Amino acid sequence: MNQQSTEFLYKYLNNASPTGFESSGQQIWLDYLKPYIDETIIDVYGTAVGVINPGMDYKVVIEAHSDEISWFVNYISDEGYIYVRRNGGSDALIAPSMRVNLHTKKGMLQGVFGWPAIHVRDLAKDTVPKVTDLFIDIGAANKKEVEEMGVHVGTVCTFVDGLTEMNDRYFVGRALDNRMGGFMIAEVARLLKENDIKLPFTLYVVNAVQEEIGLRGAEMIARRLRPDLAICTDVTHDTHSPKYDKKEQGDLKCGQGPVLCYGPAVQNNVLDMLIGVAEKNQIAFQRQAVSRSTGTDTDAFAYAAEGVASALISLPLKYMHTTVETVHKGDVQQVIKLMYQTLLQLKGNEDFRYLK
Repeated sequence: MNQQSTEFLYKYLNNASPTGFESSGQQIWLDYLKPYIDETIIDVYGTAVGVINPGMDYKVVIEAHSDEISWFVNYISDEGYIYVRRNGGSDALIAPSMRVNLHTKKGMLQGVFGWPAIHVRDLAKDTVPKVTDLFIDIGAANKKEVEEMGVHVGTVCTFVDGLTEMNDRYFVGRALDNRMGGFMIAEVARLLKENDIKLPFTLYVVNAVQEEIGLRGAEMIARRLRPDLAICTDVTHDTHSPKYDKKEQGDLKCGQGPVLCYGPAVQNNVLDMLIGVAEKNQIAFQRQAVSRSTGTDTDAFAYAAEGVASALISLPLKYMHTTVETVHKGDVQQVIKLMYQTLLQLKGNEDFRYLK
């Protein structure tokens, strides 16, 4: 990372890009990427693609998703309190007492997720809050005042917290899932340009929208690009942090390198190639097994059209879908290195079929 990429990382991570409303973050990403690419593709729902070496027969994708979990205004009470529903996998447990931004046509509006004081609750009967228990206070006296401030049903809301660093080892913040992926693929494009690499194939650097509600952006762009190979990146759980069961979730830890995934959507010949690149370049990696699906955009690419040879490189992360998502700086650099070195060794004529 240089000073420019560090500035980009903070600007990109501190900007809100809720699912379905990713355009401001996509613009930040494209502005950073443009010096390192030849063309751009932007689809109707906002997935952004940087194209390197267009027009070649063989087509490769490196991909991340740009959206973050958030909330929608669902109901406004006569007293001026705002009730919400999820936009993606938002966690009701962490919301009480959090500061929140409401994204209105009149601009950003600040509020808080209120909560009744400990003094008035029967602690013996305390339960985990439900989404329907949550409410936002924006300091309004009544419903009319809320509406006059630009808030209506469908207004999107995001937590305020931004990117910080911890113990000079970790990045901490909201929406590292998966804008850290968008940062990593952008860094791969930067390295290709700065090292004057001439690829023997077309590379699509894809930052997809709407992953958090069902891989929708990747589903759309995969049909459009029809690549020969897709290498996706997302986050996965650090199972060494408390409350995880390694027998159930596997043995994965921040600081131990990228995670390579085994599962039906992962094409085994591509996976073996990634393992070979990691071993050749002395990149430490971890292994993860999944069941029916990876739960990431890898699935959308793998099963697009006639099928795309696809694999997943995951970044270990603590505290997923909170405002303190945590990743190890070394893992970020090693994911970038693995993707970069993989692209360097591709000849642009690979046939990953199991049977020929």
